[in-house]
Amino acid sequence: MDSALAQPASVFTPTYRPLAIAYWLLAVAGMVFLMVVVGGITRLTESGLSITEWNPVSGAIPPLSHEQWQHAFDLYKQTPEYREINGPAGMDLAQYKFIFFWEWVHRLIGRLIGLVFALPLLWFAVRRAIPKGYGWKLVALLLLGGSQGLLGWYMVMSGLVDRTDVSHFRLSAHLLLALFIMAALIWTALDLRHLAKTGENRPARLTRPALVTGAILFVQLLLGAWVAGLNAGYVASDWPLMQGKLVPDGIDWALGAGWAFTHDPYLLHFLHRWWAWVVVAALVVFARKVKALDRPAARAIHIAFGTQILLGIATVMSGMTIVLAVCHQAVGALVVASVTWGANSFGRRA
Repeated sequence: MDSALAQPASVFTPTYRPLAIAYWLLAVAGMVFLMVVVGGITRLTESGLSITEWNPVSGAIPPLSHEQWQHAFDLYKQTPEYREINGPAGMDLAQYKFIFFWEWVHRLIGRLIGLVFALPLLWFAVRRAIPKGYGWKLVALLLLGGSQGLLGWYMVMSGLVDRTDVSHFRLSAHLLLALFIMAALIWTALDLRHLAKTGENRPARLTRPALVTGAILFVQLLLGAWVAGLNAGYVASDWPLMQGKLVPDGIDWALGAGWAFTHDPYLLHFLHRWWAWVVVAALVVFARKVKALDRPAARAIHIAFGTQILLGIATVMSGMTIVLAVCHQAVGALVVASVTWGANSFGRRA
């Protein structure tokens, strides 16, 4: 017998584990989804500016003593949000602890995602279990996750000096990057699952129908983030009309169309409502294309956007009830996930 064949395999012998890596990536995608949901709660409870320092390691531990809580509260008292809104409203330490909790949980989930991604990635790399062509993709996902943390702090910084809230531009960038990371995790996991099932290392390609659908969906997600950042959901609680009219009163064109289309809450709310039907049409067409290749993915797309439309209407008519608004954002993320699934299937078999 050849002596080389008789030797036991070492930890450096390539033993690819595409299915294990796929399940790990899907678990991380689930955690990103959870972070998006908690991020929605953080925004709706006006908790995002409660922690005024960025300490990636020590910040994982919340204040444990009364003195530490008072110190954190004193730092928050220096923000415009406290001076102009919560301070005059009579916020006390107990109320501060409530908003601190949601921001701390949001950041904690981000830290956990970093660990849950980085440590297994290191283990898979040492075991040489990462299939060819996927190492750089996993490293890119790790770097995207790190940039998301930096972008989150950049967003918070915008509300600590001259504003009582964060920039809606930075808020939208933070949310859209999170959704992109979730989609990239799902896409890569589906490619790896296909490799494990068939033995073919043939990643799906991004097709033109998927790109067009994704672009239309991107516009709606961007509008939704701006509506959230500007509290534009509160300007009307009737549907399908706004304040009893198709086009609402109150749109301010004084600073030009460019400003109105990026800052005016009435106009952005109007656009978010009606662009939704463009999204529905695009998703119906895309789901029909996917159906012939992956019926479950097509069904998931229909269920996700149908639920999202109903939740959007209910959220508006309820006067922006927090539970409905959070569900609206959560299902928006599921729409992204279902479209990613469909696009991956279509890109592999079309």
